[in-house]
Amino acid sequence: MPIYEYEACDLERACARCRRAFEVLQSMKDPLLERCPACGAPVRKLVSRFRAAVAEPDEGRGAVETRIKEYEQQGLWSHAAELADTHAAKAGDDALKMRAIDDYRKAGYPLETLEKHAKTETE
Repeated sequence: MPIYEYEACDLERACARCRRAFEVLQSMKDPLLERCPACGAPVRKLVSRFRAAVAEPDEGRGAVETRIKEYEQQGLWSHAAELADTHAAKAGDDALKMRAIDDYRKAGYPLETLEKHAKTETE
């Protein structure tokens, strides 16, 4: 249920509650308040300020993911690993970093090298 804000239309006739903006939890189907619930003075609904955060998807990530998958399907493990590793470093993506390490392993890179690579990037 949304929270609506109201304030008194006439401050001279207002009580302590409606003199300043007050909040009311109401269903969207409920009629708007016309009077203060405490004193009966006329009130008006305020337009509330709000903040919104919109996370935009990384459009390049989809293309990179597709290309990595293509390399993996073709058995080009070192190509897939290098692309995943580069993109993981730019994006700070740990899951993609682990995928790069797995692809490096499939490409035949020594285990010691992969362990050092994983530690230096995650620490």
